[in-house]
Formats: sequence, C-alpha cells, structure tokens
Amino acid sequence: MLGRIALSRGITAHRLSKNATLYMNEVAPPVSGCRTQVSEEQKPLMLMLPWLGSRPQAMAKYCEIYFKTGLDVLVVESEAKEFLWPRWGLEHGKRVLDLLHSERFVSRPLLVHAFSIGGYTFAQLLVNVSEDTQRYQGLTQRIKGQVYDSLVVGSVERMATGLGKTLLPHWESVIKRVSLLYFSMFKHQTVDYFNNGIEAFWNTPVTAPALFFFCENDPLSDPRVMEELIDHLRKRGMDITAKKWEDSTHAGHLKRHPEEYLATINMFLNSLPIAQMKAKL
Repeated sequence: MLGRIALSRGITAHRLSKNATLYMNEVAPPVSGCRTQVSEEQKPLMLMLPWLGSRPQAMAKYCEIYFKTGLDVLVVESEAKEFLWPRWGLEHGKRVLDLLHSERFVSRPLLVHAFSIGGYTFAQLLVNVSEDTQRYQGLTQRIKGQVYDSLVVGSVERMATGLGKTLLPHWESVIKRVSLLYFSMFKHQTVDYFNNGIEAFWNTPVTAPALFFFCENDPLSDPRVMEELIDHLRKRGMDITAKKWEDSTHAGHLKRHPEEYLATINMFLNSLPIAQMKAKL
C-alpha cells in the first residue's frame, strides 16, 4: 500500500531485500536544479526503522513527512525473531550497517527515525559499530539528525509486555509470562545482548542532534528512564529535543497529537545543518 501511495505522488519504490525498501523521491529537485551524479550522492537519506507489526498505511503517513522535504526514505523492517534471539538481531543490525556503508549510500548524509523496536535495531547497529569504530567512523559522522519515537526502555518485564501487546494482544498476559520465563532460561543469549545494546545506545558515537517523543502512560517505555537517558546525552554535549505527553499511545503520537507532532518535527528538521533540505510541512 505504501508503494501505491508513494508512486502516485512521484515516488518510486525499490525493494533492496526482504526487509529493506528504498523510496526515491522525484518530486523535489536537488539544490542545483539539475539532477547530477554529485547531487544524488549528496542528497540526504532518511533511514526509517518501524515498530514491530507496523501497517503500510501507518508508515506511509510518516514517510510523507519526509517526502515533503525532498528526502529519499529507506525503510528497514525488523522481525520478532531478531528480538527473541538477539544474535540474529545483531546480524540484522550488521546488514543495515553494511547497506548504509555500500557504494550506493556511502556518501549520503543520513537521518534516522526509529520507532519502538526500531530503536533496538539501531542499538544493535551501534554494537557493530563499536566493534570496528575506525571502519564506521565516516558513517556515524554522516548522521545529521536522529528521531526516536516510543523507545522501549526500562526493565526486561517491559520488553516482555511489549511482545505481548505486539504479537498477540488477546493473549498478552500469557505471552508476557512465557517471554519472562524464556528470558530467564536463556539470559546469556538474550538479556546479556539486550544490555550490550543499551550500553551502546547510552554511549553512542552518533552525536548528531536528537529528538525524542514519549509519554507518561506508555506501558512499554518507562518515562523516568527516558528522562535519565535524555539528561545523560545532554551532559555528553548532545543537542537534545524532547516532547513528552501526559496521555498518548505507544508509537501513535502522530495520530493522537498530529499538530504538536508535526510542529515539533518541523522545528527539529529546520534546525539541522543540512543545506539540501528544509522542512515544508
């Protein structure tokens, strides 16, 4: 569905792999006014990491935000198995990292917009970066802006709650109990990997300005931990914007608070040091 919506508005969809689709934006011309190889290589690219089980029509609304700025959007989806067996998640993060480091994208400025488990995928990407910082130094420096919507942060119990709400909502309590038992039995294969990802995120080498969306009543995200993370990153010298609601929905802030969400995104995008892009929301 996203492909059909995009194509009708001058966007071409290119399936790069099972979980990765590139939406190329032909609507807005590059700054020079003519499409050259140089301008293509320097055109900013949005890496979008959706929440688990996201629907195409929902993701289309977020992609449209960035289509209006003239950006191409690379959507990389995650699967439950990559969360349940983090070693696979680490491999998935490595594939995303290698894709961004490939000849097609290696020179392009990057932005990141991660939702819920998409933040976990990005954390796994950062774990891979930490193992070869010299190789990926250029990539981390190419990231010019970061948006994190409804990060799953807090206890393992919150992670288990998230799985129940996402996979089988009608069996939420059962899934939660089974997940907690599973995480306990396979701690070294699961929880230890989660902790490595959390540590990589808190000590991220990506120091570009970041925007965080969260709310007080999110059962999957501890607002106190979110505030601690934001304070920690600010103390590291990062430019952080935070938008918190008292009452909202996990990965549903755009639907619940559209005007505030878009206004915050607009302000954030216009503050970024990217000459080729200005938000036009």
